[in-house]
Amino acid sequence: MSHTSHPEVQDHQRHEPQHGAEHHEGLTDWPRSSGVLLHPTSLPGPYGLGELGAEARAWVDWLAEAGQSYWQMLPLGPTGHGSSPYQTLGAFAGNPMLISVGDLLDSGLLHSADLGEIPTGSLDRVDFDAQERWRSGLLWSAFRRFMAGEGQIDPQEFEVYKAEQARWLDNYALFRALKEVHGGAAWFDWEPQYRERDAAALTLFQQQHFEVVEHIRFIQFLFERQWQALRRYAAERGVQMVGDLPIFVALDSSDVWAHQDLFALDEQGRPEVQAGVPPDYFAAEGQLWGNPLYRWDRMQEQGFDWWVARFARSRELYDLFRVDHFRGFEAYWEVPYPAPNAMGGRWVPAPGRELLEEVGKRLGELPIIAEDLGVITLEVEELRDDFGLPGMAILQFAFSDPDFWNSPFYPANIPVNRVVYTGTHDNDTTRGWWATATELERHHLRMFTNSDPAETEVTWQMLNIAWHSRARIAIAPLQDLLNLDTEARMNVPGLAEGNWGWRVRAEPLTTELAAKLRELTAYSGRLAPAAQVDASAVI
Repeated sequence: MSHTSHPEVQDHQRHEPQHGAEHHEGLTDWPRSSGVLLHPTSLPGPYGLGELGAEARAWVDWLAEAGQSYWQMLPLGPTGHGSSPYQTLGAFAGNPMLISVGDLLDSGLLHSADLGEIPTGSLDRVDFDAQERWRSGLLWSAFRRFMAGEGQIDPQEFEVYKAEQARWLDNYALFRALKEVHGGAAWFDWEPQYRERDAAALTLFQQQHFEVVEHIRFIQFLFERQWQALRRYAAERGVQMVGDLPIFVALDSSDVWAHQDLFALDEQGRPEVQAGVPPDYFAAEGQLWGNPLYRWDRMQEQGFDWWVARFARSRELYDLFRVDHFRGFEAYWEVPYPAPNAMGGRWVPAPGRELLEEVGKRLGELPIIAEDLGVITLEVEELRDDFGLPGMAILQFAFSDPDFWNSPFYPANIPVNRVVYTGTHDNDTTRGWWATATELERHHLRMFTNSDPAETEVTWQMLNIAWHSRARIAIAPLQDLLNLDTEARMNVPGLAEGNWGWRVRAEPLTTELAAKLRELTAYSGRLAPAAQVDASAVI
């Protein structure tokens, strides 16, 4: 086997798995626990967008007060068109929009006069375009102050960060600088010397645009610094971070531009085929994602270096992470490019077993949740189970299944090695789901609960079912804890515009709600260890 080293993985050496490659317990020996799904952009705060600063710390405090062990979120990468966290400009990078303005003010890299007119917009929705324009200017101001020796951040810290993350950071910074100089154009529309990564041309570009490239590195440094500080703050309070690793990456991303040989592209850098899923619960014509597909044969020849690097990066950022569309490791839906919809695709096998074995050899067992929703076969289940990976169970799907009692999501059928959800970011809120539920769904829930719940009651009934299930981990979107309707929905799969913008106000996050969730968590045997200590101290 030929084995070509990539910059992203040069620091990740092979070593023995931490817990043994043959012994995969999954979550079966973990304590029963629970958490809340909330993307950081949805946090409240004075600057029009959720951030990694004071409001995030207050949210962690609220989770701890409520006895929760996990804060789950969507991917944290820098978003492109449509602001989707699942279409990022760099799979290894952080979203500059999340950098806390308040923390930059505290560090002296921003002054209050820099803020100008804050685009707060609606307290309930994010105006991503206005936020990007405003925050871009602030980050330039912070960078120039830092380069002038102002502020309270040690410059050596930045140098250490650049050296530690160079394996992906240099490609990402160069990509974003080129994109900026080209007015935001996609990389496959750049001049041939840049599109094809001519070494001499790229060296000259970096010399001519040093400030732009260094500015992008600095932004990533700020994100990492704030994120890791928040993660430490959460850990001190017994709250673990659950991240999200999308299986595919965006076509217009630093990842594809830097590793064109690993993707199914033509000579102009455009996809030969694209990713999607066939018709399912969410979309009658399937979903056409547009992501380029991998050349798995080349990845395997290179020892899956690129994937090892992605998993290693996720381990740096999160305590636990969900692999989105896990079934794509067994077989993926290949659709011609272009295509009007995803119906004309086909299933193509993928070397997921070989990939996971290689990742295990080089990184040890990883804390992965396998997102195993959609068209799932016995082969996908075997791949998940052979590696001891916990799958997902969605309660809304159980009540929608005509074969209710035999559904894998029927509460009594959910095994221990699962993470159970009332719904996810792709579902309607539970209250919104119930408002438009079919008579079959209503019949199933009435039978199961021996009640006929009103809209104001159904959400907490579903929470009670999830928390009392056998699944080791139970998660609910914050929208369900707040009993919100469809207006608070995060995403409608297949809808290109209008998603991801929901925000929560600070007022509903009360001590009373935390106490209510804590009580449910305690009675279902899921109380976080730190919360159990606190409770015994009170007693």
